[in-house]
Amino acid sequence: MSGVIVASSRPVTLRLDPACDLTEVRAAVRTTRDFLSQQGWDDPELGGIELALVEACNNAVKYATTGGRLQPVTLETDLEPARVEFRVRDHTPGFTWPAEVDLPVVESERGRGLYLITSLMDYVSYFRGAGENILVMRKSRPGALREVPPPASTEEWTRKLAEGEEVITEMLEELSSCYESLAAIFRYSNEQSRAGSLKDFATRLFNDLLQIVSAEWYVLRLTARLDPQLAVLAASDPALELPPLALEGPAKPADSLEVEAALTRQSVWFGVGNRLRPDGPLLHARPGAVGIIHPIFTGTEMMGTLALGRRPRATTVHVRGEGVFTAAQTNVVSTFCDFMAVQIANTRFQEEQVKRRLVVRDLEIARRIQRSLLPVVVPQVPGYSLAAFYRSALEVGGDFYDAIKVDENSVLLAIADVMGKGVPAALFAAILRSLLRATPELTCQPSALMTRVNRLLYAELSEVDMFITALLVFIDVRARKIVVASAGHCPLALADARGVRTFSPEGMPLGIVEDGVYPEETVDLPKGCRLLLFTDGLTEGFNPRREQFGHERLMEWLARAPASHASAGQLKDDLIRELDQYRGNTALNDDQTFLIMSG
Repeated sequence: MSGVIVASSRPVTLRLDPACDLTEVRAAVRTTRDFLSQQGWDDPELGGIELALVEACNNAVKYATTGGRLQPVTLETDLEPARVEFRVRDHTPGFTWPAEVDLPVVESERGRGLYLITSLMDYVSYFRGAGENILVMRKSRPGALREVPPPASTEEWTRKLAEGEEVITEMLEELSSCYESLAAIFRYSNEQSRAGSLKDFATRLFNDLLQIVSAEWYVLRLTARLDPQLAVLAASDPALELPPLALEGPAKPADSLEVEAALTRQSVWFGVGNRLRPDGPLLHARPGAVGIIHPIFTGTEMMGTLALGRRPRATTVHVRGEGVFTAAQTNVVSTFCDFMAVQIANTRFQEEQVKRRLVVRDLEIARRIQRSLLPVVVPQVPGYSLAAFYRSALEVGGDFYDAIKVDENSVLLAIADVMGKGVPAALFAAILRSLLRATPELTCQPSALMTRVNRLLYAELSEVDMFITALLVFIDVRARKIVVASAGHCPLALADARGVRTFSPEGMPLGIVEDGVYPEETVDLPKGCRLLLFTDGLTEGFNPRREQFGHERLMEWLARAPASHASAGQLKDDLIRELDQYRGNTALNDDQTFLIMSG
């Protein structure tokens, strides 16, 4: 903001060029007041001048064009012995200054500024130009001859006095309602943490609002995130607890003013000039009522509507349904609705937090149950060591493994992957474990055991569109043989002096076909070999470049893993390091499970 003061035989002049910004122009007005104070103007006169200048400069900023916002708002002051003249240059579209500036109706939010300026100044004139407009205001110095001619008659004096009293009365009412609304909001802000139910909070809040704005009844409707309708949460009268209103489908804005307010996010007045819709429930509950329906929303989320009304009064002036409440009362309604929106959002957030904690607790219980299904100690067989590893991508995963000792020289190894994650997958993993252990006579017959498990699980799996891939491996170290059956699972990998071989008899995943056939394959058990059963979480793990670990890399690791002097536990640790180094800081995208045997 730049400023120039010129003092000569001509009037003392101050010119300020603040940017087109409310903060900047208000600073310029304060500077102008200080300038006048230094020239001997008294505070009572300066207060009115400052108020008029603030109104004029604010309008210059508020209504500036897009290009006008890039230019300053010029405020010039010419001070003469008997008067002061102000010129405010704006870059707005301009308007035609009315011949008579009358006091606006109480309900109007426009026209007050012009009335305020003309009331506080002795002379006002507005000049429209091409791209620039000038508002000229003059104020006579106390004791000097004023330019405004006296009223033509006693009636004129009486009218002006009445207008002044009306302005003062209106201001007092606005101050009173603002004080009451602020007091109520501060009170409820303190009560938010102990407000109880949202309905109780809303009931107390809007009962206070009725008193503040002199309304008689209200209806508060809210929407649910997954339910596109307006349902009554609270009402001032049980008769106003009306049926829900649909926001989607056949419902249209024409069906209800409440729906219109929700969909348009605009306040809707109803009264003489805008009657309630014939099909709207409010008409039947409160025929002939006048009032306002205000939308309640925060950000992009629509939360509901507040209908506020009363019986029409003989003194009420209605323009398109307006006039029921004053502009100040309407602002109070808007403030209370905004406050209610905050409370609704806060309540929903707290409810979501509680639900989230309950879900986390349920998942923790499911995780513990799932962990309890895995063998605490992996059974061993003579001449070989066995180790297992399980890591879930989520709190509860779908991978499963088991090692069932058949006798001193044989063991049944099982590994499975339930489609999906979370609690459902964990439940089916638990059922699978029970079924595998329920028929001990079949533990040495992987094909027969797989067929029985599929038949028992088919109905439940197909009902929820889930399936399970599984691999059963029976190992007999005395007979030195391996019997393998697969239900669409990753192959068994065997590494010995001849290299790495994989075995995966063709079989459909469990739950796909009720009478599925699961052939088995018998393989010799070489000395000094390594066996690896795994889930696809190993091969499908990503590195930071979004490249998969892959089957080939896993087989290369198994091929170079030491054939002797390395227990299954050591090989397990080495494979975990290999997987972790490849993954880096990338989040685990699937469960990782494997069983490894070394001899």
